[in-house]
Amino acid sequence: MNALRWLLKPLSIVHGGVIRGRKLYYDRVPGAVRRAGIPVISVGNITVGGTGKTPMVIEIVRRLRAIGRRPAILTRGYRARLGETADEVLEFQEALPVVPVVVDPDRVAGADAAQAAHGADCAVLDDGFQHRRLARDLDIVLIDALNPWGGGALLPAGRLREPPSSLRRADLLVLTRANQVAPAELERLKAALRRYAGNKPLVLAAAEAETLIYRNGRRAAPTELAARRVLAVCGLGNPQTFLKLAASLVGANCEARVFRDHHRYSVSDADAIVAAARRCRAELVVTTRKDWVKLAPLWPDADVALARLDLRLALAGAVAELDARLRQAVEKHP
Repeated sequence: MNALRWLLKPLSIVHGGVIRGRKLYYDRVPGAVRRAGIPVISVGNITVGGTGKTPMVIEIVRRLRAIGRRPAILTRGYRARLGETADEVLEFQEALPVVPVVVDPDRVAGADAAQAAHGADCAVLDDGFQHRRLARDLDIVLIDALNPWGGGALLPAGRLREPPSSLRRADLLVLTRANQVAPAELERLKAALRRYAGNKPLVLAAAEAETLIYRNGRRAAPTELAARRVLAVCGLGNPQTFLKLAASLVGANCEARVFRDHHRYSVSDADAIVAAARRCRAELVVTTRKDWVKLAPLWPDADVALARLDLRLALAGAVAELDARLRQAVEKHP
């Protein structure tokens, strides 16, 4: 792997040059940044892979609705095949069925559509930190406590989309999976964030189990898993959070089967998962909302049940500042 990173280093240098060029363009060229007719809150990161953007977008939307706003979600529809719906879109629709989700790689056009076609009075921009063409009224950036700096190199040698110094553009930082690192490591991360970003408000986010939902619609407390033998299945950028949480809830041994991020499940995948569950004598397969929206329609009538474990973000740290910044952002426009 070190040899591969060394071979890819020249491409990372090129990537860094492109980033610097884009920064100069958006910082200095008049008209490069376009403002929408409604307030825009961006949720993004500086690394590829799972940092928890989708749950954070859902949390922000819920907080906006709680103060009487009508938000829409703007997304580009990442990795969606022609005629298919992207994973994140399906997940947003499952979690927030009354909230419009506008899919358009042109985020400026998407914001216009959110206002004109859906009556939105604000927009939450999914994965928006690098999409600087659309002006934002609040820039929220997520950092994964388990892998904050993407291996210390820009793409493709590492996982950094842009250097950590870019965090100075952020208005507010969210350290996700903060409960999965030791206290001493958490303090080191906080100090590093202050060096890179200055004294920006910092929210600490931890994923907690909220509800267990079965295919027949029955909802149960996650503690119900303590009496079950379970196979945990997921296809995430960072599967460890879900797998550790599922294992902590299950009384018997919790087996796991992991697919690549954004995996497109097939009927044969569903059959193979059922077979794997039978081999380890699991009576229940538990998955995430992201996987559920693709796997549940394919699930066979079998002796092995399928359920999804919905998570919620437990926020600590500068939560009052987050709510104040959200109010301030949406009140910039009448």
